[in-house]
Amino acid sequence: MSRIKACFARLEGEGRKALIPYITAGDPQKDYTVNLMLEMAAAGADVIELGVPFSDPGADGPVIQAAHERGVSQGVTLADVLAMVSEFRKTDNDTPVALMTYLNPVEIMGYEQFAQAAAEAGVDGLLVVDSPPEHSAELLKALGRYELDAIYLLAPTTPDERIRHICEAASGYVYYVSLKGVTGAATLDVDGVRERVAHIKTMTKLPVCVGFGIHNGDTAAAISQVADGVIVGTALVKTLTAEATPALGGKAVKQQLAEMRSRMDAC
Repeated sequence: MSRIKACFARLEGEGRKALIPYITAGDPQKDYTVNLMLEMAAAGADVIELGVPFSDPGADGPVIQAAHERGVSQGVTLADVLAMVSEFRKTDNDTPVALMTYLNPVEIMGYEQFAQAAAEAGVDGLLVVDSPPEHSAELLKALGRYELDAIYLLAPTTPDERIRHICEAASGYVYYVSLKGVTGAATLDVDGVRERVAHIKTMTKLPVCVGFGIHNGDTAAAISQVADGVIVGTALVKTLTAEATPALGGKAVKQQLAEMRSRMDAC
């Protein structure tokens, strides 16, 4: 059983929901990413989404775009990100790690080489923002050979036929984008998310996790009542980079996640 599947099975048995923080590797400092991952796990993160810095992150809003820019400016490559995961695994062999990337870095490395290297590093899943299932046959084969989960996005506008198609290709969990637009939007319609998640769950047995628009304990707790997992990124990146040093930023992120975890578990 994969780490991701085992994580959701454990949470279901405990009656709890997944807290899934996102950070971009190398932001704000290349040599602090592993420490930050460990701090997030200690604060209650169930799965960590680790972004691969990319020069043109078109699906992301300005806050995470800036995080990508900081990672790129430090020369952080896909190979560096895999090395970070490998280092993280020396201390934490339990918390699942999913890479979130655009296709180019994976394609340049080569699907087979990437999948093998990712599995050896301790990566558990991959979300490629700009590679839909119908264009991912070779990548999916490579991921399958190394038992890596393929995570896909669903949007508020995704029609039922496509939801079924995406969910058939997916594994681990599916990522429901709660809002139209890019990451970092501020308005969240919890009732609308509840209806949409319930509808998606009639078409898949995979956990449905929700991201975009979650920025504090209140929104995390609300979404945890209607989905299997809560994904938070922009709010954490803002907190991380608002402090004078990476260490202070990491401490603030840890506190922010701990508050979300506490609020979610109290529901």
